[in-house]
Amino acid sequence: MDHDGVDAVLFDLDGVITPTAEKHMQAWNRMFTTYFDARGIDPYSDEDYFRYIDGKPRGEGIASMLAARGLTLPEGNDDDDPDADTVHGLGLRKNVIFRELLDEGIEAYPGSIAYLDALDAAGIASCVVSSSKNAEAVLTAAGLRNRFEVIVDGLVAAAEGLPGKPRPDTYLRGAELLGVPAERCVVIEDAVSGVQAGAAGGFARVVGVDRGAGRETLLAEGADVVVVDLAELIPGRAEDDQ
Repeated sequence: MDHDGVDAVLFDLDGVITPTAEKHMQAWNRMFTTYFDARGIDPYSDEDYFRYIDGKPRGEGIASMLAARGLTLPEGNDDDDPDADTVHGLGLRKNVIFRELLDEGIEAYPGSIAYLDALDAAGIASCVVSSSKNAEAVLTAAGLRNRFEVIVDGLVAAAEGLPGKPRPDTYLRGAELLGVPAERCVVIEDAVSGVQAGAAGGFARVVGVDRGAGRETLLAEGADVVVVDLAELIPGRAEDDQ
């Protein structure tokens, strides 16, 4: 990818830098499968994850998934118990499962680390913009926390009242904290809602990473280019491989 005119790259985390999307998928699957089975509701599937949950703030994803099965729950609040039959309760229940899976360890995608190294060498800034409230824990588990001065995650969005993806606000906040105009930033996303957020924010480019959403879907939703590995974006890499 041509990096002329680019001063910063804004990364989603899960599925872009680390394969935590797989752990999130497993956690959502376990939680919703148990919840739906107990109520005799159509079973949960990975297709549901990509359609209703992927890339969205936790509460919005839960509400969207429940609505797809004709269900509604009270929102509840942050003081809810994980066993509470509320949106917050289900979110906490899923998070307990996710943390258990995260304790098994996580390694970043090698291609993503190689691309980060290339950006550092070129003097191009970077930050993480994630809907997850576990972003710092994931980065710490992967040994990458010190690679990013700026992290705009679900906790920051909640504290600052920023609407989540597919709105561009969290990405715009990341650019602001880096001190770089949006038009000189690249957004890198694997989720449809994240690609939509990037396309809505007036950024220089939006790169889709196909981890399951589908190349044509990501292009249709606003990605300028789609890759399967971030190493493909390293300047000169394509020529070196020929």
